Amino acid sequence: MSDWLYSNIVKDHFTQPRNALTEGESSFPADGRGQAGNIKCGDQMLMLLKIKDDVILDARWKTYGCASAIASTSMLSEIIKGMNIKDAYKIKPEDLVEKLGGLPDYKVHCSVLGDKALRAAIDDYLAKQGRAGELVEEAVVICRCLGITGKDIENAFANGARAWEQLQKATKIGTVCGSCKGKAEEFLHGLSHIHGA
Repeated sequence: MSDWLYSNIVKDHFTQPRNALTEGESSFPADGRGQAGNIKCGDQMLMLLKIKDDVILDARWKTYGCASAIASTSMLSEIIKGMNIKDAYKIKPEDLVEKLGGLPDYKVHCSVLGDKALRAAIDDYLAKQGRAGELVEEAVVICRCLGITGKDIENAFANGARAWEQLQKATKIGTVCGSCKGKAEEFLHGLSHIHGA
């Protein structure tokens, strides 16, 4: 395709996804199972992990998503093999985008499904081990002036903030220098994409 907007790495992982769950693997021996996304908006991700002594031995995944979601999760499934769950828990969408050689800006939010499903699968594993809450996702600072994090935006989103003005009213974000507006709106868009709201 002459107008293909993705890197060759993305194309490779999209056309030949690694570790995708096949129909014959419905009995994959998962120690951790995580799901993210919302089928209403068309993207949903399932992540299955085989773990021993807190090391990820194998992974399988299934998604209803676009090329970016498929490629980023394929890449993620390769990266995490042999990784300690504490290190895997810290993987961010930006890490995947870099490994893929970039994604179009309007497709970066698609890469969040894999890492969210991964953390959910690790949380599930820990809960089964009687270790629930042992790992906590690091809060990403979105507004440096006021110290507003992604968690703050997620909470505002959960309470109905869907647009910039609503988010600003709920958190006071962007009322000092305003340089965070683009990043905050992108984060908000990603939440809408994931939760289908």
